[in-house]
Amino acid sequence: MLTISRLAAYAGVTVRAVRHYHQIGLLPEPERDHSGYRTYDAAAVVRLIRIRTLADAGVPLARVQELLDANPEEFARGVQDIDKALRAEIRRLQSNRKRIARLAAGEHLALPPSVVDYLDRLRGLGIDERYIEMERDSWIMIAAQVPDLIDSVIATKHKELDDPDMVRLYRLLSEALDWPADDPRVVEIADILERLMIRAVEAGDVGADDFEDSFVDLLDATTLESSPLAERLLVILEERGWRGWTRIERVAPDRPD
Repeated sequence: MLTISRLAAYAGVTVRAVRHYHQIGLLPEPERDHSGYRTYDAAAVVRLIRIRTLADAGVPLARVQELLDANPEEFARGVQDIDKALRAEIRRLQSNRKRIARLAAGEHLALPPSVVDYLDRLRGLGIDERYIEMERDSWIMIAAQVPDLIDSVIATKHKELDDPDMVRLYRLLSEALDWPADDPRVVEIADILERLMIRAVEAGDVGADDFEDSFVDLLDATTLESSPLAERLLVILEERGWRGWTRIERVAPDRPD
């Protein structure tokens, strides 16, 4: 007859594991000798080895009992089910590894790859990192709101960057982070924005979006907090008949030439 420590050694597990298997009912409690110690036989060794083998293979302990007591057909079906679950878990872990690798490479937390690529393109244009950080935070919120649409939205943003006016706008907004509130160059930003807005209206690209009004207000408030010039810029645009930043609206007829 075997002591608990000898049993554990034969099966290749710890004494603590044996006690845990007793506690959850995987390994029946043996009879005790006259001194009160547990004593085990060869059947306990075999069962413990089978438990260890299943556990080492990734079988959840909650299902080990089911497989130990199964007939050959039930055992095969159970193993197939567990294999399917393990393959799903492997795919999840592989996906997590890719995300961790992107983070380690300097990419941003909570951003889809399409947005990361877009921000990298802005860096390539020489846009100030402080401005990119502000835009990044907005994209994090937008991507969470419309995860199924974010790639198409970013594709449109890439097309917009083919317009020299848009590139000039980004560079001015980047520089404007250090301008005083009364800097006269804000008029040039307003001029470019108005040209872009007019083109968007003419192309039919200004209209309904998938955002709640409260979310639009949040994004606009973030813009207003980004620079002392932002509020003045929006005032100029409203004087010209435009309202909003995230959701642009035409509120007055086009100005005469």
